[in-house]
Amino acid sequence: MSKKVMVISVHPDDETLGAGGAILKHQKAGDQVYCLYITKGNDEQALIMEKVNFIYNFTETFCLDLRDLYLDDLSLNDIIPLISKIFNQIKPEIIFIPNRSDVHSDHRKIYSALLACTKSFRYPYIKKVLMMEVQSETDFAPPLPENAFLPNVFYDITDVYDKKMSVMKLYESELLPDGFTRSLRSIEAQNQYRGSQINALYAEAFMLIKEIN
Repeated sequence: MSKKVMVISVHPDDETLGAGGAILKHQKAGDQVYCLYITKGNDEQALIMEKVNFIYNFTETFCLDLRDLYLDDLSLNDIIPLISKIFNQIKPEIIFIPNRSDVHSDHRKIYSALLACTKSFRYPYIKKVLMMEVQSETDFAPPLPENAFLPNVFYDITDVYDKKMSVMKLYESELLPDGFTRSLRSIEAQNQYRGSQINALYAEAFMLIKEIN
């Protein structure tokens, strides 16, 4: 049976860095995949986002169009109703969310808002919540035990890896030279490493926050 899947992308490119392969795998499985962008960045990023959405062919996309880098200026009471409205409209069963300890304050703010939108007594349709691993955000969290990203869910993305990377290349202005964590070479290395953990060529890793069977 087809499932409803939603990826929450705080900034354009988070959806691909964190779950590009998972998006494509769910689509191949016949699931309906939605994307909620919290911000859309600058004008250039907004245009790229349109191209990205065309390639992914999401069932539907949403954009709250909040101002990136300034989400901390908003209260959770400002953000939660906006996300809640979309969740109640779509009723996703699986959601991909930013990591709680990402170095970017926008990611942490939205994580906190999303937790309020996954309470089972208010959002009973949400059956699985997965935290994404976004390079240059998740890997730069302070090295404290409570910030550790400990993946326990892996997606073998070998058969969709090339398409994921073709999408990632559209975000040329966000990519950095080799030697930096957000370079094409480093992204490939990360996906290869995660793949090696499950005997696959390429994989994406996630932390399971909740699963209801």
